[in-house]
Amino acid sequence: MSGNAILRDDQVNAAWRRAAQVSADLGPCPGKNANGKLSDARLATSADLPEPAKLFDRLRWGGQVVFVTPDRHEAVRFSSKLVDAGFEITQKPAHVSHKLWGLIPFFSARTHYFVARKVLLIPPGKTTDRFTFHVYLQRQADDSYAVIKEVPTMDMVMARLRVKFPQMPKDELEKRARKFSDRIFPIFLTREAAILKIVNRDLPEEYRDRVPRLLEMEKDEKGYARKLHLSWLRAGGEPLSQLEFARQSADLLRVLHDKIGVMHLDLRLDNFVITPKGVGFVDFGSAVRVDENLKENKLLSSLFEELMRTSEIQKMLGSMTRSGQVTSEAISCGLHKVDKAVDYFYLAVQINSPHSNPELKDLIRYDPKSAEAKMLSELTAKILRPLDPSHPTFRSAGDILKGIEKIRGSLNQPADAASATSREPAMAPEDDPSLSRAGMS
Repeated sequence: MSGNAILRDDQVNAAWRRAAQVSADLGPCPGKNANGKLSDARLATSADLPEPAKLFDRLRWGGQVVFVTPDRHEAVRFSSKLVDAGFEITQKPAHVSHKLWGLIPFFSARTHYFVARKVLLIPPGKTTDRFTFHVYLQRQADDSYAVIKEVPTMDMVMARLRVKFPQMPKDELEKRARKFSDRIFPIFLTREAAILKIVNRDLPEEYRDRVPRLLEMEKDEKGYARKLHLSWLRAGGEPLSQLEFARQSADLLRVLHDKIGVMHLDLRLDNFVITPKGVGFVDFGSAVRVDENLKENKLLSSLFEELMRTSEIQKMLGSMTRSGQVTSEAISCGLHKVDKAVDYFYLAVQINSPHSNPELKDLIRYDPKSAEAKMLSELTAKILRPLDPSHPTFRSAGDILKGIEKIRGSLNQPADAASATSREPAMAPEDDPSLSRAGMS
């Protein structure tokens, strides 16, 4: 039977139902026209054979595709293409049978299908400034998934450096790539594990599902982390209003700063997630303890000085300070420094453009002309450009939270249980020899 043969709706639906039996989180069939939105599940057939790269771009991380075709060979071929494109085959090519004319079981037509899950964060062979580590989903023994974050291979680092420095000689590229792979990435990954141990231990119960849990750490012979196994904060749940997104974000940052004593320092929207448990933060690779003295470690001090000069957030803070868009001395003091101001500055900016991360578009109700959007924009202006720059009203994430709560009160929006205050936790990191190697003791 030709791969271009037309499939009847009952054949497609039967294959979808069978696929759903082996993958409980497929959800309803989104149909052919999903308006360009990211989906948790998509249906593809031989009649509208999509390019693997396009399927990758249309699915959320961890999203699944069910491919249906009357041709078994086509199912096998396309499943191989998806594996090469960053997918895992979760249901190998199988079939459902249909009795000829609904009567004769011996002469039956077969509809072939398979299920694949998007497990890579970026497509194979592509590089981006957004991600430095190799990050992917890995199925566990109980069929759940964990996030694996590992030091990239030399080849991966070389590929990224070639894009960034196309004129650099090969020997210099190799020297830099080896330094990143052997020293810099393991140090930051070890630090991330240390920070997550503190956060996982001390975060109040109502917030614990809103940051990754460190499940396992694999070390090299020097004791540095090479691979982290983290809980997967899967996107989903009921969409939040822009105001609720802002409130939950400020509240979580307040707890991290004031209760746990941790600065994130990379609060781009790429590192926000929205799950059924609420707004969460991921990627604590740049995080620093509030009371940590980085100058005690020469290498760490050098690395963070460089980071505070070159990060996207610091570049924006510098540009907005020079242009007069930021006048608050409480915020400008964070320029080129490891400081809590870096976090609440970018939070104040991000809450006004929540859809700049496509992963969040369907999870945040945002209308720039709405009353809440206008009031949040006015709040951001007060945070960045106070009437008295030397004595600003907003000097912390807690202050920003109060401003958001005041807006909510004026709009008569209901309170949320997640805003409950938390206990004051202990601050000391756990006793782990590898942590001192990364400057965390």
